Order: sequence, then C-alpha cells, then structure tokens
Amino acid sequence: MTPEPQSPFNPLPPLVVALAVVILGIEALFSLGARGILGGPEAVGWRIAAIRDFGFVDQVFDWMLANGRFPPEQLARVVTYPLIHASFTHAVFVVIFVLAMGKMVSEVFGGLAFLTIFWVSAVVGALVYGLFLNEDLPLIGGYPGVYGLIGAYTFLLWVSLIATGGQQYRAFTLIGMLLGIQLFFAIFFEVGMDWVADLSGFVAGFGLCFLIAPGGWGRVMAKLRGR
Repeated sequence: MTPEPQSPFNPLPPLVVALAVVILGIEALFSLGARGILGGPEAVGWRIAAIRDFGFVDQVFDWMLANGRFPPEQLARVVTYPLIHASFTHAVFVVIFVLAMGKMVSEVFGGLAFLTIFWVSAVVGALVYGLFLNEDLPLIGGYPGVYGLIGAYTFLLWVSLIATGGQQYRAFTLIGMLLGIQLFFAIFFEVGMDWVADLSGFVAGFGLCFLIAPGGWGRVMAKLRGR
C-alpha cells in the first residue's frame, strides 16, 4: 500500500486558530464598518464605541476600588479589552504572535493551557496597569496576553537550556529585545504605558508554567523531545 503523503507543516491547534479568528473577525467588523462597506453611518464609530465599552479604563478601575463596588459589566473589561484593537495593523501583529507562540505553547502544554496563559496574563497585565499607573488612555489589544505566551515560550527555552547545559540568559533574548524596542519608543515618542501591562503579562505567563506543567521540568523536557 502506498503511504499517504505527509504535510511538511504541522496543523495549528484548534484553540489557537479559534482565538485568532475571533480577533480578526472583530477587527474585520470595525474595518469594514469604517469604510462604509458594512452597517449604516453609525458603523464608522464601532471601534470607538467598543473601546469605550470594552476597553480597560484606569479611572473606572480606580472608582471600583475606591467605592468597593464591582459591577460585572465593568469587571468584564479585564477579559474583553484583549479583543479590541486600535487598528487593523495592531490586530494583525497580535494574531501573528498568537499563531506563532500559541502553536509552540499548545504543543507542549495543551490547548486549554494556551488559553489559560493568554487570558490570565491579560488579566494580570490589566490589574497591574490599573493599580500602579494613572493613565487616561484605555488599555486595549492582545499584547499583554501575547507577552504571556512569550513568557511561556521563554520558560520552555529556559528549561531546555538548563537540561542541555546551555547559557540560560539566552532564553530571555526575545523578551529583552521586545522590551528594549518598547522602552525606546516610550522614551523618544509620545506613547502610552502599555509596556507595563505587557511586562506584567510576560511575568504572569512565565510564572504560570510552573503550575501548568505538573511533574516539573522532566515532563516538559519529555514533551519537547517528543515533538
């Protein structure tokens, strides 16, 4: 019997694809509405309305803490803001990272762990952003969750380097480069403090791996060798 041809590309995990499709689907609505292709005249303002209603707003978070009141629709902002982006380009870059990092993280930890890392990192990023900053601009976009995935990827590299006797600092090259770029723009251009949420997401994603990988490094290494 002639063997069936094997694809040189491993299929993307379904939950990774699902998250990417949701992000791109929402962005498509905003982009098509802004161009008048979808919806009526009010569609032009869909993105702005979504940022207002679903973005993480520091002032709202401060109000909840000061008054001890936590309306569900306001608490929901910590999990809805990663799905709202400032532009098509913003969303596309997030999706690229979700697909790339999500594939590697899912292959080792599993799809549910991938979603857990993304969303928990996004929530931690928003909470740190709200607790330690006083920003007027809403926090939007999936980068804190993406940085959580980068944290998980860094964990895998770190464990691998420990097992092979490599230089452990090399595992942190990617996050160092990304944060360096963000700090450059923060210093020389008028940009927000989103990098604080991103860094917090990275730390959360890295730390979660110690909990998500029962059995410790041995189990992680076994899965890495089996890929």
